[in-house]
Amino acid sequence: MSAATQTGDAVALHRDILTTLLPAFVGPVAPEWVLARLRAGLGGICLFGENVVDPEQLRALNASLREANPEAVIAIDEEGGDVTRLFYDRGAPFPGNAVLGRIDEPELTRRVAAEVGRALAATGCTVTFGPDVDVNANPDNPVIGVRSFGADPALVSRHSAAWVEGLQQTGIAASAKHFPGHGDTATDSHLALPVVDVPLATLRDRELAPFEAAIAAGTRTIMTSHILIPQLDAENPATLSPRILHGLLRGELGFEGVIVSDALDMKGASGVHGIPEAAVRALAAGCDLLCIGADNTDAQISEIVDAVAQAIASGRLPVDRVRDAAARVRALGATAPAVPEGPAAPDVIEPAHDDEEIARVVGAFEVSNDASERLSRTSGIGTVIRVDTVANIAIGVAPWGPFAAEAVAERPSWLSRAEIVPLAEGSGLADPAALSGSVLVVGKDLHRHAFARAAIDALRAVRDDVVTIDMGWPSHDRAYADVATFGASRLVGDAVLAFVDGALAPLAAR
Repeated sequence: MSAATQTGDAVALHRDILTTLLPAFVGPVAPEWVLARLRAGLGGICLFGENVVDPEQLRALNASLREANPEAVIAIDEEGGDVTRLFYDRGAPFPGNAVLGRIDEPELTRRVAAEVGRALAATGCTVTFGPDVDVNANPDNPVIGVRSFGADPALVSRHSAAWVEGLQQTGIAASAKHFPGHGDTATDSHLALPVVDVPLATLRDRELAPFEAAIAAGTRTIMTSHILIPQLDAENPATLSPRILHGLLRGELGFEGVIVSDALDMKGASGVHGIPEAAVRALAAGCDLLCIGADNTDAQISEIVDAVAQAIASGRLPVDRVRDAAARVRALGATAPAVPEGPAAPDVIEPAHDDEEIARVVGAFEVSNDASERLSRTSGIGTVIRVDTVANIAIGVAPWGPFAAEAVAERPSWLSRAEIVPLAEGSGLADPAALSGSVLVVGKDLHRHAFARAAIDALRAVRDDVVTIDMGWPSHDRAYADVATFGASRLVGDAVLAFVDGALAPLAAR
């Protein structure tokens, strides 16, 4: 073999390795190292909220990325609910999966997903990491919760299929996640390695059913989870497990699309091995496209490329495995819709919702009789206690609930007339009895936070006009959720404003 051929092979291999990587960067403009890597074959970019200023800026950014590499995958975590990147500055104008599951009209789910897809296509994105098809079997789940369509596998399956179909009709590729199921855990894989140790029959009937439905619906990609499932592989988390990815997902379930890793900077993936070694193991296990993290550097990409090249040279990682992965990623990028030449109409990016649509979301709320009675006899909401907990890393710090809705409202609501009292870990209520008017406590997953439970208990001990609104996934007994909304997107926030208005209306009319 000539030196020229060897050099050519080395260049092709380097390009193939780069094609399997999906890093991220900070800011609204791509750094030069990103553009250079894209020209050299980098598989694509994962966008986060910090990359988005507005739709037109995002369209220009994506045009620059895809000019550098026309086959680049431009991925974004837009689930159309609490997890939003396109609307990170103001909250998403969509209901979210748990609300859609409670309404349980697959055609509505299909329509909402199509709205998400049209907004992404208008800004030049090509893949969204959704839908979340996990069955939320554990109400203490800190990372899935309302991102799931529900706790029933059949319901989650039919809405997963509908979401995939609705989204992909717009040309945007879906990514069903987090394989083989992240719903039955009380551990966040961003921070540690969760273990889901349930019988194999339960895994097949509960966790795998929605993925089978998504595959049947044609999902272009599937994202792995960093969880340990002893019944399938007692040693490796799913992202690093050949048994789970090659044996189960490819072999048994017959998935032929792109397998995407969840972010390798998460402790569940790289806490033991580090990111470069995790990348090697993920590729060997069957991943095709590796999400690296939220803030990557050129030097970090070099470390990963070097680790993969060394693994190939030593025989630990077959070169054909990398070539196959790169070919799948390029095929995904090559079929993406073109970046639009001009800005989209505002209603394409952000569809409006009329009173009837808001009422459908309100109808998905679970409201106790006590809550309805207390609200119907109050003369007005005097105090709103806003419970802020440590942000779920997947959700981030996007505005949420009625606070997001009020911030962009055309006219003030009852919320603007109430006193907002912030409550967080380490703080408390000085004198619960002295709070003015009726009291609303608004938070997410209230039962999971001791400080929130203590504050609610203290309020209830001295007042009979307290109503708790839980905008997360409530506990089974609903002890701290007089009203459960099953989501905290801006649209659900609009519905909360309307719900309270409706509850106050009978007294106002007297």
